[in-house]
Amino acid sequence: MSQVKKDDTVKVHYTGKLDDGQVFDSSVERGEPLKFTMGQGQLIPGFEDGVINMKVNEKKTINISKEKAYGEIRKELVQEVPKNQLPENIKPEVGMGLTSQTQDGKEINLIVKDVKDETIVVDGNHPLAGKDLTFELEVVEIL
Repeated sequence: MSQVKKDDTVKVHYTGKLDDGQVFDSSVERGEPLKFTMGQGQLIPGFEDGVINMKVNEKKTINISKEKAYGEIRKELVQEVPKNQLPENIKPEVGMGLTSQTQDGKEINLIVKDVKDETIVVDGNHPLAGKDLTFELEVVEIL
């Protein structure tokens, strides 16, 4: 029976959990496995490291340190922005998602962390940055 190797395209069912057991994402719930090609940088490194050498129908649980997931929380990605820089039709609220463009045209997702009188505080870190993750994996198919 073949094993997952570099450059293989695979279908994997997964359930991602935080340290406290809270599920943050699951392909099982959606009923559709995740399809990706190994070594393409489509997923966090720890996820691919966990799938390599697995066989079809094999199940296992892996723990991924924040360094091999979404990294540490970067303080420079938390910024205070004047409200007058927002489009007029946006009324910022804590927890709201916003999209911004960098000077080179790249889109970044932001979360509003605080709303003050004249400014808002936004966070460009991935919501799972700074967290160790656990994934339950099952290789469904090697294409």
